Amino acid sequence: MRKFICTMLMIVMMSLVFTSLAFAVDQAAPVASGGGIESFAELVFGSGLVKWFKDGGWAMWPILLVTIYGLAYIIWKFIALFTGKVNLNNFLAKIIPLVKAKKYKEAIEIAKNTRGPVGQIVYAGLLKADKGVDAVEKAIENAAMIEMSYLEKGFLELSTAITLGPMLGFLGTVAGMISAFDAIAAARAVDATIVASGIKIALITTEAGLIVAIPVQFFNNIFVTMVDRQVIEMQRASEKVIEALLEA
Repeated sequence: MRKFICTMLMIVMMSLVFTSLAFAVDQAAPVASGGGIESFAELVFGSGLVKWFKDGGWAMWPILLVTIYGLAYIIWKFIALFTGKVNLNNFLAKIIPLVKAKKYKEAIEIAKNTRGPVGQIVYAGLLKADKGVDAVEKAIENAAMIEMSYLEKGFLELSTAITLGPMLGFLGTVAGMISAFDAIAAARAVDATIVASGIKIALITTEAGLIVAIPVQFFNNIFVTMVDRQVIEMQRASEKVIEALLEA
């Protein structure tokens, strides 16, 4: 977990440095075509996307930061849930006969070497197998609470990205509309060409915020489903182990 925190801090710091430098370069002196950060971005993402990003104005930079933040947690959450997935039927087929035969050491070793919450709660329970079923149930409950806290990690950060993306987009929208009205006030006339730039900024930032929030929300829903499935598997595994202990 410490390694993940350090990695996330590095990602955030690098993102802040990158966006700050890029914003400073963009404000101080536009980079000539074919060189610098803009040229590199065009090479990686395409000139159309870079132009769209630049047209969105300053609000696109914090939106970019939120995008990197959300993407990092999507990748981490996917890896964490995928590595914690276990074939429950195969796992129980190995554990249950050993528990019924009171071969607790062999069962404990299998559970210990099984990744994910299912293996961990069964492992915690079997450690108390010699102290009776009540002790096993209590150990499983405590382990399940700990594993649930691990399973729920990352959802707050994903929700933050889902919320901040559109909010920053709407902030850019307001800034764009203010720019449009300033242009009208300066020209003392209402002309579509005068307000077009401000309105364009407003629409692009709104679009960018939604582009960030929609896929993050999609993956968040998938992760919720995966967590619910693992919770059901934890309950089923604990029930089967308790039943096997009662039959032993």
